[in-house]
Amino acid sequence: MSIEACRAYLEARGYGDRIQEFQVSSATVELAAQALGCEGARIAKTLSFAVGEGCVLVVCAGDARIDNSKYKAQFHCKATMLTPGQVEHFTGHAVGGVCPFAIESPAVTAYLDVSLRRFDIVYPAAGNAASAVRLTCEELAGLANSAGWIDVCKGWS
Repeated sequence: MSIEACRAYLEARGYGDRIQEFQVSSATVELAAQALGCEGARIAKTLSFAVGEGCVLVVCAGDARIDNSKYKAQFHCKATMLTPGQVEHFTGHAVGGVCPFAIESPAVTAYLDVSLRRFDIVYPAAGNAASAVRLTCEELAGLANSAGWIDVCKGWS
């Protein structure tokens, strides 16, 4: 049901025509890049972490990895990824299709990592493991209701 919620969310904001659905899995950066025919770094992967009683989503470039010391400095806690069940509980999206769209829980806050800023176009998932949506970074920030740009990743520069 997550892709339907994501589609309704994006259509209501004029971006429904940007969703792409695939006959193959796009659940990993590599698979999404193959399905889209683009470099993996342009895949805007959404990582889910426990912070207090809530959840933080970090949307970053496909070639970026969380830098634990930067993460701790930003969020004042260890980077603890959610279990697949927790991810679905907080976001409504299953692992492989997690995106920062159509999330109704006030316990979830989305941030964009600066690793994405080097691209004009990026491709986050659209609610399931066989989808993506083509967006600029500015469009992504607005649609994700981002709490801001942060620098918590390494390995991409």
